[in-house]
Amino acid sequence: MKTLVAYFSASGVTSGVASKLNSLVGGDLFEIVPEEKYSSEDLDWTNNKSRSSIEMNDPDSRPKISSKVEDISKYDRIFIGYPVWWYTFPRIINTFLEEYDFNGKEVIPFCTSGSSGIGSASSDMAKVIPGAKVLEGIRLTSSSTDEEIKAWLETL
Repeated sequence: MKTLVAYFSASGVTSGVASKLNSLVGGDLFEIVPEEKYSSEDLDWTNNKSRSSIEMNDPDSRPKISSKVEDISKYDRIFIGYPVWWYTFPRIINTFLEEYDFNGKEVIPFCTSGSSGIGSASSDMAKVIPGAKVLEGIRLTSSSTDEEIKAWLETL
């Protein structure tokens, strides 16, 4: 089974977790890079006028991505990682999901967060990519061990 680990990282935490996960699954690693990088002011969730707040309050917001997966058709299993924003995935993940054909693919979300769980991410993703088999995801942290991640992978 050919595997892709795609991720969006705003502060570097998700990047580190994605790298660790990828080393365990032996897949290809792909960073979802926004065309316009997020500044610390953009990520201030306490400010209703910050970029992240504006995006998350607009269900139609689709931040542009500057990178592309060359040939997503060659992957059977795709892990999609992101930091939790407003109890779900950031709108840039919608951009990514809507850009490719996930029909028949196994998609597994994983998130990073200091305290919020993964919530309804799996069912939310399934609504965006109905032709995919979206499995139950997990919240990981920078301190998640290889053993914890392997135990989760065995449940898939």
